[in-house]
Amino acid sequence: MRVFAALDPRLPLSQVPAVARRMEALGFDGIHIPETIHDSFAVALLAAEHTTRITLRTAITLAFVRSPTVVAYGAWDLAAFSGGRFELGLGTQIKQNIEGRYGMPWTEPVSRMGEYVEAVRELFAAFASGGPVRYEGEHYRLTRMQPYFNPGPTATAPPVLLGAVNPGMCTLAGRLADGVITHSTNSDPGYLREVVRPALEKGAAAAGRTTPGIIASVPIALGATAEGVARERERMRRLLAFLYSTPSYKSTLVRLGLPELFDRLRDLVQANQWDRLSGVMTDDVLDTLLICADYAALPDLLRERYAGLAEGVVLSAPADDGADDRLRLAIEDLRSN
Repeated sequence: MRVFAALDPRLPLSQVPAVARRMEALGFDGIHIPETIHDSFAVALLAAEHTTRITLRTAITLAFVRSPTVVAYGAWDLAAFSGGRFELGLGTQIKQNIEGRYGMPWTEPVSRMGEYVEAVRELFAAFASGGPVRYEGEHYRLTRMQPYFNPGPTATAPPVLLGAVNPGMCTLAGRLADGVITHSTNSDPGYLREVVRPALEKGAAAAGRTTPGIIASVPIALGATAEGVARERERMRRLLAFLYSTPSYKSTLVRLGLPELFDRLRDLVQANQWDRLSGVMTDDVLDTLLICADYAALPDLLRERYAGLAEGVVLSAPADDGADDRLRLAIEDLRSN
């Protein structure tokens, strides 16, 4: 099983080199680079400069706030600079953020993302050949790539993965993407087995291609000691309270028998009472949504849940708690099976 470390979204840029080097030394297969308050390509560039082996994957780069050409240029540069270690993870974000936070238009996301991926790959092909580009769809039209603006075959086209939650986007990932990255609110084995995998298989069958793999973002409180796990549990309480206030993830709470939780979180958000969200996430609710484990228990716990279901798992980049030797052994154990 491949194991990835998700960088803290609020990690200062000045700390990215040291954290990336530590994740590489710990034996992680790759680093997942979020896009919340930092540009994902900027963070990926820093991580690439200060590592030599580890895969660098954006998870996820926001597609609908950028043109496909801008993303293709950035991904091509990173693929070249990293020596082929870069992977492009794309996602839609939600309508409220695209319109209200970015001031960009929102349209039906599945067909638009399908065109986006096709357009980016057409650009990669043009870069590789040094030739022109032509892509015409309902949402995107690319017809101009003069030789002066073509970077040429300086890199190999990076894999393109999709962040996906609902069946429509998972089906699209099966049809077009090199893999799917699930959200931490929708990575429980039951959901992967009953919703994500069938949708991936459906999309892959329609396209006559092999079903891409699942990379599961695991909601876990991880630490070397009981005290460390408890601290991480409280951090995750705050994070999950925020995430589950998002309408897109209400279906998860309904499926888990917690429909009233979304209503309570939503009411607080609408009242702009963000600091009260974590108070709604009681211990009983948190036990339903979150895994807690020390390093010794980690390999067996993740294998039990995800072996044969996900080709990789994503953990929050662990804090430096002085127990890296134990964490390194746990990661090695996971990767060996």
